[in-house]
Amino acid sequence: MSGDVLQTPLQYLKGVGPRKAADLKKAGLHTVEDLLFRFPMRYEDRSRLQPIIGLKPGQMAAVSGEVLHCHVQHTRRANFRLFTALVQDASGQIQVVWPNQAFLKDVIRPHQHVVLFGKVELWGSRGLQITDPEFETVDEPARQSARSDASGEPAAGAVAVRLHTGRIVPVYERTGSVTTHMQRRFVWQALEQLPEDLFDPVPTEILAAHGWPSRRTALVQAHFPDAHAPVDALNRFDTPAQRRLIFEDFFVFQAGLALRRHENAQVRKWRVPVVTDATRAAARAVLPFKLTDGQREALGEIVADMQRAWPMQRLLQGDVGAGKTIVAVLAAIVAMENGYQVALMAPTEILAEQHFRTVMRWLEGTRYRVRLLTGRVTAAQRRDLLPAITRGEIQLVIGTHALVQEHVAFRDLALVVIDEQHRFGVIQRGALAAKGGNPDVLVMTATPIPRTLALTECGDMDVSVIRGLPPGRKPVKTIVKPDARRDEVYALIRAEVALGRQAYIVYPLVEESEKVDLRAATAMAEELTAVFPEFRVALLHGRMKGDEKDAVMRAFAGGTLHVLVATSVVEVGVDVPNASVMVVEHAERFGLSQLHQLRGRIGRGTHESTCVLVYQAPWSDDARERLRAMASSHDGFVIAEKDLQIRGPGDFFGTRQSGLPQLRAGDLTRDAALLELAFSEARARVEGGRLTPAVQAYVRSVWQRQFGLITVG
Repeated sequence: MSGDVLQTPLQYLKGVGPRKAADLKKAGLHTVEDLLFRFPMRYEDRSRLQPIIGLKPGQMAAVSGEVLHCHVQHTRRANFRLFTALVQDASGQIQVVWPNQAFLKDVIRPHQHVVLFGKVELWGSRGLQITDPEFETVDEPARQSARSDASGEPAAGAVAVRLHTGRIVPVYERTGSVTTHMQRRFVWQALEQLPEDLFDPVPTEILAAHGWPSRRTALVQAHFPDAHAPVDALNRFDTPAQRRLIFEDFFVFQAGLALRRHENAQVRKWRVPVVTDATRAAARAVLPFKLTDGQREALGEIVADMQRAWPMQRLLQGDVGAGKTIVAVLAAIVAMENGYQVALMAPTEILAEQHFRTVMRWLEGTRYRVRLLTGRVTAAQRRDLLPAITRGEIQLVIGTHALVQEHVAFRDLALVVIDEQHRFGVIQRGALAAKGGNPDVLVMTATPIPRTLALTECGDMDVSVIRGLPPGRKPVKTIVKPDARRDEVYALIRAEVALGRQAYIVYPLVEESEKVDLRAATAMAEELTAVFPEFRVALLHGRMKGDEKDAVMRAFAGGTLHVLVATSVVEVGVDVPNASVMVVEHAERFGLSQLHQLRGRIGRGTHESTCVLVYQAPWSDDARERLRAMASSHDGFVIAEKDLQIRGPGDFFGTRQSGLPQLRAGDLTRDAALLELAFSEARARVEGGRLTPAVQAYVRSVWQRQFGLITVG
């Protein structure tokens, strides 16, 4: 494998000194491979040389000509000089100026031929000039090195004369002291070092099926396309060379996930659960309502996984209120009917207690023993509870991260259910799973994850999706109002609370202005107390002590509070079916997915519910687009896809997730179809034993270098 060439540190490229190497490292560029998989921002067609006589002010133009004379010109500004040159072609002459680049006197000399690319400007009485153009000096106007092959690709050791002008030119994002001009030279130099038989991790049959070039050819064409390449397609990253490299990026990542999935599929220590008539009867006995088609389908996929010889790794996605919890409880019944234990972990004590109350209501009258384990459980209670869990006398344990503490031991833990999975770290999820003999793991989220993100963040898992709402649930009406129409919002709150309902008013809270935001939320609570003297108003925010927060939420859930002013701490909170109004202040500052989660706090009962998004002018185009999307759709998956388009994958969850891959060439929004293809091809080859040892070794090395904490094997 020619991996040694690709793994050459960038400091060994000519012209990359310690400072430039450090700047490149800050951008995540350590090796030749990193550099070659960093695509240009865009491409400019500088191949069409224009006659000087036809130039017009304001246009970007490429010209070729002879330097008649040049010199350094002093200005009135101290230490600021101009390097000027007069350039002539067969049609005319033009002045060229490079501000504060006196060193060019040693580079550009009279009678040299130069190719220039820059903006043409009208400069007073001097007429037209080109200011600060990119340039190359050439022996003859159109000469190229004999060591380039016929396609324009660099042969081994070749040096192309024109990298910056007279061709389709890549434009790279500046990285510290490393300019786009420098990066072109570094990339070309790296391409020169690539052998003809460069190792390719993409199977040849895939390349043939899509008409994609070899890896080496693709790398050259992606950075220095030939003159016939369509510039529009290049800038859409839609040429065969670019698509092939994007696919490779996805394929290597997905192959790593598939290898991890395959190697983690160890045989269970316990026998596979069976679904008997007694199991079905037990499930029917606890059903509080008829399952929707989506719930039945998800439950079928989960139970099928539980009956396999290897542990389940499944993500259950469902919009807010889609009924994921009853599906998880029915799966738990299958495990418990077979004599095994189940653990359900929630991210907060409030949510764990909510699950506990709900599950106890469903399982009332059954023989299953269900217990709650959170930080609120007293030491005396633990002395009885923990030994009972260890002896297997407790079939279902619901709790928080307290479940993963060392002194909590299970006898036969067969199923682990994790709610709001993106709020737990990989280590916490793994610690709970490690308490069983390779138990089934079901993770649930009410934050709809776009398909592309699910394939990357959860690509080693199977995915079930519950779409739609259970019978009786009504969509929440969403309206957008400017702050100037606040009286209308207050009138809505007064009318709903007068009918016996409750209302949330949510304030944004961002780290950069947390104190200011808290003051605003506190002031709002005081204002509303005055506006609604007949109602009970309370404030809830993240800086309150746990007991204080719990007391407020319990009072609101119990109906003794009418209006709850809160920060986004209520995004994942208790189920309050009586709440029918959600007012989001400064809605323009929230992401779409977060707004959707907040909206999901209402509409959980039988009453008509309304979400009011209050914005402050002026608002950005992105904010306007987000709020319009919220008002026009109730489907969390549609909203999630829109959020991904607007904010990008790195900020989808509000903060960058540690497990989210930093892909080199692929874009999760732009290249969704290629990601789907890479997912299916990688998984099929790993599960079919058709991934060669050389490709497996390459995949492991990329994962270890590129994805840090994530390891394979």
